[in-house]
Amino acid sequence: MNRTLEHVLPKDIEKRSFEIITEELKNQGIAIREDKAFLIHRAIHTTADFDYARTLCFSENAISIMADLIKSGAHIVTDTNMGLSGINKAELKKHGGEVHCFMADEDVAKDARERGVTRATVSMERAAKIPENVIFAIGNAPTALISLKQMYDRGVFIPKFVIGVPVGFVNVEYAKELIMESTIPYIVNRGRKGGSNVAAAICNAVLYEIRNGRL
Repeated sequence: MNRTLEHVLPKDIEKRSFEIITEELKNQGIAIREDKAFLIHRAIHTTADFDYARTLCFSENAISIMADLIKSGAHIVTDTNMGLSGINKAELKKHGGEVHCFMADEDVAKDARERGVTRATVSMERAAKIPENVIFAIGNAPTALISLKQMYDRGVFIPKFVIGVPVGFVNVEYAKELIMESTIPYIVNRGRKGGSNVAAAICNAVLYEIRNGRL
């Protein structure tokens, strides 16, 4: 444990954090492709968990596909209000996009109860009706990923992009593997780890790279 106090100006804390992450990855002998480093580093920064350097998985050209969707005005749908709060809506709005979460809507809860399904399932069905392209940022509910895959299999809705990082134990790994077995462009964290904060961090990582002219 490092018990030495570092004197860092508030404006430099994030920069210093990323320097530490880079140093520790190097010390652990973990090499990350340069085009993915900014995103993996932000996931680690959000969680202080270096496993993300090994478990984050990307479909072919995933980051550029996601960036192009954002720049063309895509909306983002999350499965928690925490994810909704964490995504930088001001940056997304610059490109014409909005962030949505339908999980707390009364009619979604009512429909879920009547049908005996999860609110996440109903929320994904509602999201499929958004006329704009949609990026799904799923950090909590594996049934959201399962619902998206079922709609994909039936040919009723083809998701443009899925961030699949739900956390937990029940059907979490199964749901993530379903997305990775499809042709849907994705960023998925293999295994049990994830969370709404990670889903938001992935969105923000790409938004900030776009803002800084690197995507």
